[in-house]
Amino acid sequence: MKQDRLVTGEFYHLFNRANSQKDKLFFQTRNYHYFLQKWDDYLSDIFEVWAYCLIPNHFHFLVKMKEVRHESAIESWRKFIISYTQSINKQQLRRGSLFQEHPKRIQIQSEKHLFALIHYIHNNPVHHGLTSRIEDWNFSSYLAVLSKATTKIERNQVLKLFANVEEFKAFHQQTTSQDDISYCLVE
Repeated sequence: MKQDRLVTGEFYHLFNRANSQKDKLFFQTRNYHYFLQKWDDYLSDIFEVWAYCLIPNHFHFLVKMKEVRHESAIESWRKFIISYTQSINKQQLRRGSLFQEHPKRIQIQSEKHLFALIHYIHNNPVHHGLTSRIEDWNFSSYLAVLSKATTKIERNQVLKLFANVEEFKAFHQQTTSQDDISYCLVE
């Protein structure tokens, strides 16, 4: 992660990708689940997750920083990436880095940016042609927000941004401006 300070109570967009567009981060269904388990092991005490999406060659998280020291967050992130990379390298009989060298971290600057990012994250599998409907992708927070099942996603906080669940669904069907998130458009 970049070395600028993480600020308690602030929202961030965390994202990274495999070394190249041809490389993958997730090779099997179990890799997605393992990645989320590693996130929980290393980062759930540091970040509240408001939205996420994992696709084969990259990931996006919208998080809110908990009251944690910046240095602790950076070290936990480092351990998370190393742990996941070591497991994938062993599984795939590969060596070296799995992720691009520097993960991206952008502080959310406005409510408009926050909404644009929620929309973009949940629509990411459609954007990349992995599915035609966001509700058909199992590796994002979209279904967790709609579900009544126990989740570690900040479901109630996310839904407070919308009038109700139907408004949340309708919002995701709209075409939105990508001006606030042009920095992260991964082709």
